[in-house]
Amino acid sequence: MATPEHGEKIIDPIHQFVIERLVPIHVGGVDISFTNSALWAVIAVTCASLLFILAPRNLIPTRLQSVAESIYELVYDITHDVLHENARTYFPFVLTLFVFILFANVLGLIPYSFTVTSHIVITLALALVVFIGATIIGFIRNGFGYLKLFVPSGVPVFLLPLVVVIEIVSYFIRPMSLSIRLFANMMAGHMMLKVMAGFVVMLGVTAGWLPLAAMVGLMGLELLVAALQAYVFALLTCMYLSDAMHVDH
Repeated sequence: MATPEHGEKIIDPIHQFVIERLVPIHVGGVDISFTNSALWAVIAVTCASLLFILAPRNLIPTRLQSVAESIYELVYDITHDVLHENARTYFPFVLTLFVFILFANVLGLIPYSFTVTSHIVITLALALVVFIGATIIGFIRNGFGYLKLFVPSGVPVFLLPLVVVIEIVSYFIRPMSLSIRLFANMMAGHMMLKVMAGFVVMLGVTAGWLPLAAMVGLMGLELLVAALQAYVFALLTCMYLSDAMHVDH
C-alpha cells in the first residue's frame, strides 16, 4: 500500500515481492548479501526441521506428531506408487523437497512475511536440481540407452523425426514448466490477496465486508494451493525419476 502526495491510498501488490538486503555482503565484487528471501528460506528450513525433530513418537499421537506422520505418509505413498522398488532410495530427497516447498508456501501467507517460492530464480533452482539429477541418474542406470526415452515405441517411421524433436523439446522444457507452475501460482495468489486487502482498507470495515469475505475465502484457497503445489512438485519429481530408471529397451 503506497500513499501519494495528495494523500489517497493506492494498491501496490508488487511491493511484497521486492528482495531487500538485510546484511550487505560483497566478496570479490560478487553480491552475496543476506536478503529477506534468504531469511525466510532459513525460517522455512528451521520450522520444517523442528517439526520432525520435536514431534514425539507416542503410541497415541499428539497433534504435532499427527502432522509430521501425515506428511511422512503422504510423501511415502507418492514415492511408493510411482517409484515402486526404488522408493526408499529417493524418499528422503522427495520428502525434503516437499516439506521445504510446503513450509515456504505456507509461511508466505503470514502478513509481512516473504514468499520464497514467488521468485522464479528459487523455483528454477529447485527444478534444475531435479532435472539434472534425474538426467544423471538416467545415464548412470541406462548408459546411452537412456536416449531411447526420446524414441517412443510403435511410432511410424515417417513420423519418427517429428516425434523425436517433440520429445527432446518436451524433455528440456521440464525445468521451466516445473518452476513456472510453482512460481506463477504463488505470485498470482498473493497478488490477489494484496489487492483484496487494499480494498478492505480503502472501503473501511462497514463498506468493505464483501472484499473482506472474499479475502477470507481466498486465504483458504491459497492455503490449499500452497499444499497442492508442493504435492505436484513432489509427484512430478517422482515421475521424472521414474522415467530415468525405466527406459523401454
